[in-house]
Amino acid sequence: MHCPFCRHEDSRVVDSRSLDDGSAIRRRRQCQSCGKRFTTMETTALTVVKRSGVAEPFDRSKVINGVRKACQGRPVTNDDLAMLAQEVEETIRATGNAEVDAHEVGLAILDPLRRLDQVAYLRFASVYQDFDSLDDFARAVEELREAGNRPETVRALQPRLFTR
Repeated sequence: MHCPFCRHEDSRVVDSRSLDDGSAIRRRRQCQSCGKRFTTMETTALTVVKRSGVAEPFDRSKVINGVRKACQGRPVTNDDLAMLAQEVEETIRATGNAEVDAHEVGLAILDPLRRLDQVAYLRFASVYQDFDSLDDFARAVEELREAGNRPETVRALQPRLFTR
């Protein structure tokens, strides 16, 4: 770790603390050359494997941009989208896997988006699940109506609703 003040390569760890959610470690360091202290954050790498087989780092902004299109014209704020992306990342990290399929990221988006805005949820699901007829929409709407606003019911329905 290079010192941000003098660019010296050696520093020693003075203090380490895990963040509350366990997703990162905050380390307080002291440069061996100039003696100044600085803080570093260490996080685990989370990689998304796309259908093509290409792997890339998980990026919250990609989740936000994908969901933003579904939320266009809906009463959803940028803060709502940021919270959704954070929840998606936490859900994926909770699996304990360093690599996840892009499909799993899409599935992790569905439940928080449904709670945020059901119309945006249907828009996202229709593209993500490749709805190709009005019957697909009608089935999804009916499933949402039957489930009401009980998250546990919708989670139980997801395998039926969103797999072909």
